[in-house]
Amino acid sequence: MINRIAGVFARRGYNIESLAVGLNKDKALFTIVVSGTDMVLNQVIEQLNKLVNVHSVEDLSKEPQVERELMLIKLNVEPDQRPEVMVLVDIFRAKVVDISEKTLTIEVAGDPGKIAAVQRNLRKFGIKEICRTGKIALRREKIGATARFWRFSAASYPDLIEA
Repeated sequence: MINRIAGVFARRGYNIESLAVGLNKDKALFTIVVSGTDMVLNQVIEQLNKLVNVHSVEDLSKEPQVERELMLIKLNVEPDQRPEVMVLVDIFRAKVVDISEKTLTIEVAGDPGKIAAVQRNLRKFGIKEICRTGKIALRREKIGATARFWRFSAASYPDLIEA
């Protein structure tokens, strides 16, 4: 399936900026990031909708969404520099996932702006290796769309009333 989807882009000469695939029971969810004009994006959507096993194609770029990336970054860090790196790790809510005598490997998850900020701030320590996933995204639900909110008084819960 991934070859057929990538083929749609290759035949048209469109560039895939990132591609992430997640399996969910009997189907796969593809998150594909493509840059282009509205006309180009509409053509891509039309072509993808023509593929036999594609159930639906959605453009999330104009809708409220939650998007994330994951980055692993290995730094050349001397022991005396580690406290300064750890301050940045804490500020960005990142995690140290590997440590050696002269390196630290840090895991960061967040929106693309956060990922870029972490990379920019850690650059001064010397980046030995870096690996980033593509974007993944889900549409934000409208408030109240998933569950109703009911208000109850404490009298509705007799076990919560203090004696």
